[in-house]
Amino acid sequence: MVMIGTCMVIGDGVLTPAISVFSAVSGLELSLSKDQHEYAVIPITCAILVFLFALQHYGTHRVGFLFAPIILAWLLCMSAIGLYNIVRWNPQIYQALNPVYMIRFLRKTKKSGWMSLGGILLCMTGSEAMFADLGHFSYSAIQLAFTSLVYPSLILGYMGQAAYLSQHHNLDASYQIGFYIAVPECVRWPVLVLAILASVVGSQAIISGTFSIINQSQSLSCFPRVKVVHTSDKVHGQIYIPEVNWILMILCVAVTVGFRNTKHMGNASGLAVITVMLVTTCLMPLVIMLCWDRSPWLALAFFLFFGSIEALYFSASLIKFLDGAWVPILLALILLAVMFVWHHTTIRKYEYDMHNKVTLEWLLALGDKLGMVRVPGIGLVYTDLTSGVPANFSRFVTNLPAFHRVLVFVCVKSVPVPHVLPAERYLVGRVGPPGHRSYRCIVRYGYRDVHQDVDSFETELVESLATFIKLDALFRCSDAAGDQQRDSSYYERENALTVIGSNPLRRHLALGYDDSHSHDDGASSAGSDRVDGIELAAAAPAPAVVKKQVRFAVAPPRSPGVDETVLEELHELCEAREAGTAFILGHSHVKTKPGSSILKRLAVGVGYNFLRRNCRGPDVVLRVPPASLLEVGMVYVL
Repeated sequence: MVMIGTCMVIGDGVLTPAISVFSAVSGLELSLSKDQHEYAVIPITCAILVFLFALQHYGTHRVGFLFAPIILAWLLCMSAIGLYNIVRWNPQIYQALNPVYMIRFLRKTKKSGWMSLGGILLCMTGSEAMFADLGHFSYSAIQLAFTSLVYPSLILGYMGQAAYLSQHHNLDASYQIGFYIAVPECVRWPVLVLAILASVVGSQAIISGTFSIINQSQSLSCFPRVKVVHTSDKVHGQIYIPEVNWILMILCVAVTVGFRNTKHMGNASGLAVITVMLVTTCLMPLVIMLCWDRSPWLALAFFLFFGSIEALYFSASLIKFLDGAWVPILLALILLAVMFVWHHTTIRKYEYDMHNKVTLEWLLALGDKLGMVRVPGIGLVYTDLTSGVPANFSRFVTNLPAFHRVLVFVCVKSVPVPHVLPAERYLVGRVGPPGHRSYRCIVRYGYRDVHQDVDSFETELVESLATFIKLDALFRCSDAAGDQQRDSSYYERENALTVIGSNPLRRHLALGYDDSHSHDDGASSAGSDRVDGIELAAAAPAPAVVKKQVRFAVAPPRSPGVDETVLEELHELCEAREAGTAFILGHSHVKTKPGSSILKRLAVGVGYNFLRRNCRGPDVVLRVPPASLLEVGMVYVL
């Protein structure tokens, strides 16, 4: 259900810019001859759409200050024109706000009135795009703007059109009855320019919303990996996805050229919007019961009241299938297939990894069986598992019996919250006893967080490991002081992870600093970082190679809580960082089991592998430097 709603939002990102710009430019039909109109509206609309999508690369922060004045001017203009038409043509039109007329209309027109609901739905479409602004404004700000400005302006605008039409029944059939027919001729050209600008701003809102929902779907493993560019350093939510941007542009131009009128575009856009509303209403009872902890009867009442209204509009839009409504359905089916295949196969791969992971005992026994060699440096093994040793690493060490002196199993997880605080980002624990120098680190990002560059990530990871070593030593000392016996199985517990940064034991760390080393070797203290006895600094740049250096400030031997084994472990961590870091990733290929159905072979064997080959690899998403990358081939049989 959520995937269907998401696909319809993406489809709305195709249809809303097309119908918004086309309907704004179509005002030229009242100022041009019929022949000129046919050859002018479509090219102008396509040119504006191409220009709009071409500007997405630069972000909206440079011209965003113009958006609010344009929309404000447009809403006030629409309100003024509506008031003018109400006063001039039918001052009694305000009585149409009475819901009794709606009931009379449906009773009198019956089936034809029900079918017209698909067109009436277009009065609401567009305003729902305000959801895209949730990343920039608060709920109260959007509620205030909608109730005090947007909604009254819409009501006045439509009342003005109704007042005009109530006195003008004989209209020229060669023109479409639209917004511009009720605009006074003396202000038609300024209104046309303002409408085009407002349509561009409105299209920008739904395009930004499409980028945002695809980025969030990607973070939750529901969409193939794509490139996400953050266009603003100050405003977090402003992103740009090149592949999606150009696909949206091509589809928008195709819809404009293919339909050539607002009727078919409106049918398509209306079905996409009402489907999103209906899906939201279907999911809302879960929020009422599980998140708000309200009565199931309240959730049922909400669903029946709003669901029945939206189902009426949905059915009226669905009968326009052959008149344009097939477009969002086709787009949704294609996107749904892509998202479902990617998500399903990703989950099956994770289950395969869970089934084929090796035990800690197997890892600890490798040194005796294979003559394992520990080479200098830090090895970061990326895996989706939060426990055990991944199968790709076992394949690596059985064929090449050597791995790094400090081994870290890194699991990058996107959690279903918008942001993760930096103090809660890293969870660190041991894999095996302290002498094995193997750790597990779970790095948590929210679905709207920006991943760090590799240098800052590597620095923060080493700092987190150093902090964990001291916290672990302090914890063991506190247990020893309380005469609590602890066996070696403590170090092998997979759930013994510490949240680095927010742990209350950090204030009890007694490992001191030695400031005498802060200016050695010509390194500037301004460019160095320190954490709990480890100083990280960049050495003076050499002509060709810049080598990372980590200097350890030795604490006084008799400082409280200092253990020689802890100092030794910290020294080895510093030496490993100086030797360099290698990033070990699995390079996967998916195959189906013999005897699998044709549908599964097409979806997994063909569809998923095609998407995997043509989308961004995990090394690019994780920003791994190519010079330090080591890929291990892995075949998944699902």
